[in-house]
Amino acid sequence: MTTATPTSTATVPATTFTERYLLSPDMIADPYGHLDVLRAHAPVHWSPMHHAWLVTGYDQVMRCLRDPGVTADRVRPLMDAVPQGAREDAERAFGILSRWMVFNDPPQHRRLRQVFQEAFAARAVARYRTFTEKATRAVLARKAVPGRTGDLMADVAKPLPALVFARWLGIPRTDAAAFWYWNARVADLVLGTAQEESEYRASLQALVSLEDYLAGLVARRRAEPADDLISQVLKEGRVGESVTEEEFVGMLTQMAFAGGETTSNLIANTVLALHTRPGQLAAVREDPELAQGAVEEALRLDGPSKMSIRAAVSDLELDGHTLRAGDRIFLVTAAANRDPARFPDPGRFDVRRTGVTHLGFGFGAHFCIGAALARLVAVAAVRTLVSDHPGLTLTDPGGLTWQPSLLNRSLTALPVRY
Repeated sequence: MTTATPTSTATVPATTFTERYLLSPDMIADPYGHLDVLRAHAPVHWSPMHHAWLVTGYDQVMRCLRDPGVTADRVRPLMDAVPQGAREDAERAFGILSRWMVFNDPPQHRRLRQVFQEAFAARAVARYRTFTEKATRAVLARKAVPGRTGDLMADVAKPLPALVFARWLGIPRTDAAAFWYWNARVADLVLGTAQEESEYRASLQALVSLEDYLAGLVARRRAEPADDLISQVLKEGRVGESVTEEEFVGMLTQMAFAGGETTSNLIANTVLALHTRPGQLAAVREDPELAQGAVEEALRLDGPSKMSIRAAVSDLELDGHTLRAGDRIFLVTAAANRDPARFPDPGRFDVRRTGVTHLGFGFGAHFCIGAALARLVAVAAVRTLVSDHPGLTLTDPGGLTWQPSLLNRSLTALPVRY
C-alpha cells in the first residue's frame, strides 16, 4: 500500500459516480480524489457497500452535527463488531465506553463534559506551554541528530504528545510504559483496527486494565493532590455531585485514549504537508508564527480524523433524502473540509489561509474538548522542527503507508533524514 502526497484538485466536474470501498488499499492511501467526486455527485449519498449514508458536503455535515435527531451513541455498533468468541470479555469494557462523553448525546453529554470544561480551557492549557516547549526540544535533542535517519512518527510525533499528556494527566513516569500500551490497544478497538479475536480480547482487557489503573490514581490524588488534571477536577468538587466517580474514571479512559493519538497524527501530517510543499515550508521558516496556520491547514486538508459515525434517532430529511430511524450516517469531515462551496481553492495548502471554520476538531456540542492542548503540542513541535532543523528531509515521500481505518488518518511511519 503506497501513496504519494494527496493532490486532489479544487473543483471536480460532475461525472459518473462509481462506489468505492473506503477501506480498500487505494482509498486508505489517498481518499480525497474519490471523496471530491462523491461530494460533487451527491453530498448526501446512500452507500449499499457501507450500509450507511455518506455525508460529504460541508453544510450537510454541519446540519447533522447540530440536529438532535442525529445521535452520537455508537457503542452498540462497536459491540456488534466484536467476534463472537470475545463477547464474554466485552460486557465491562463496553460499559466503560458507554460513559465516554463522545458516545453520549445532550443533555447527558453536557453534564459529563462540564466536569472537564475548566481544565481544558485554553487559559488552563496555556500553563503547560513552557513545559511543552522544553519537552519538544528535549525529545528532538535525543532523536533529531543532524545527519541521522529515522522515523519521525516513532521519534517525535508519538513520544512528544505522550510525554506532555502524561505530565498533564499526572501519570508517574514509572507507570508510563503500561499506560501507553493500554492506550494503544484501546485505540485498536475504538478505531476498528483490531480484526482477529485475539486482538479484540487484548483490546478489551486493556480498556479494563486502564480503568482499574485510573481508578487507583484517582484514589491516590484524593489522598495526595498534585499539580495535574485529576487533582484539579477533584478540587472543583463536581465528582460525586454532578457525576459519579465511576463516570469520572470512565471519562478519564477517554481522555487517555484521545490524548496521544490525534496529536501524534496531526504533527506527522503537518510535517508531511510542509515538506512536500517547499514554498509553504519556506514561509513558515521565514515566519515561525505561521506554524499555527500550518497546523490549521493540516487539520482541514489532511487531518487526523476522516469521519465520525452517527445514527438517525428518527426519520429526518437531509438534502432531499429521507434518512430512516436507525440508519448509520458517516459524517465525512475529510470531504466537508474540502468543499469548494465553503473554502476557496480548497485543495491548496495555504499556511496564510484566514476566515475558515474547518471541522478538523468537530463542531458544536461534540467539538473536541482537547483541541487547545492538541494545538499547543502540535504547533510547538512543528515550529521547532522547522526553525531548528532546516536540514530535515523526507527520505521516501512516495512510499508512505497509512493505517487501515475508516475513522483516522495515521501514517504507519514517516522516514526522514534529520
